[in-house]
Amino acid sequence: MGSGGSAAVTGFVPVADGVHVATSRQMSTTSTLLHDGRDALLVDPAWMPDELAAMAGSLERAGLRVIAGFSTHAHHDHLLWHPGLGDVPRYASPRTAELARTERGDLVESLGAGFPASLTELMGRVQGVEALPAAAIPSGFHPEVVVHDGHAPGHTAVWLPDQRVLIAGDMLSDEELPLPFWPDDLPAYLHALDVLAEHARTAEVVIPGHGRPGTDALARVDADRRFLETVARGGDPDDPRLANPGMPEVLEHLRQLMPR
Repeated sequence: MGSGGSAAVTGFVPVADGVHVATSRQMSTTSTLLHDGRDALLVDPAWMPDELAAMAGSLERAGLRVIAGFSTHAHHDHLLWHPGLGDVPRYASPRTAELARTERGDLVESLGAGFPASLTELMGRVQGVEALPAAAIPSGFHPEVVVHDGHAPGHTAVWLPDQRVLIAGDMLSDEELPLPFWPDDLPAYLHALDVLAEHARTAEVVIPGHGRPGTDALARVDADRRFLETVARGGDPDDPRLANPGMPEVLEHLRQLMPR
């Protein structure tokens, strides 16, 4: 990749060559930008309407052309888009695309009544693919989609082997605890940690869907596995993330899930 991949984009922080991350004020939700100085792929753009508009303006001012989008999973805050980002293909795993279609009513409701209709209409308009098509990928990148069912059915990480960056979706967060979904995907979550560990071992950067990018991907895998194992034993986990808003409720959710 040429030096253009390191160009500054307002609102985004570079974490690797051509890989930039923006963090929303809402739940520390991340948006990941991959670009080569001209073309850009946008993963999980989020969250608030003014932030999405600012993101589109920043990319335009930087001279970047968005050629595609990608959603890591079928939750409302990871299926968003903005007209200023362009009428381009948006992709997801086949299961994510199916859920975005069949559960659209609930996803729209989750956005809240005040969410602009123009953005609500664009939410979740994704195509299911097993792999990103070449036309969706900026030069210098060879992204691999890593599909599992850990946090949601069809949840997808994106592994960038050239940059050694793991875009983890809503896993491996430094702020949020592991969150399997009711009623029966705890085994799927544990399997997902095993899947992600294969990439975390060589990753130089991990980008969670909520929280801060870090250089500690494998340590995050271990922390999540240790947390879940402690809860499974009926113990009281000693995890600093429990001090964050909403996390005690996550622990209680997990305690209910474990007997199943």
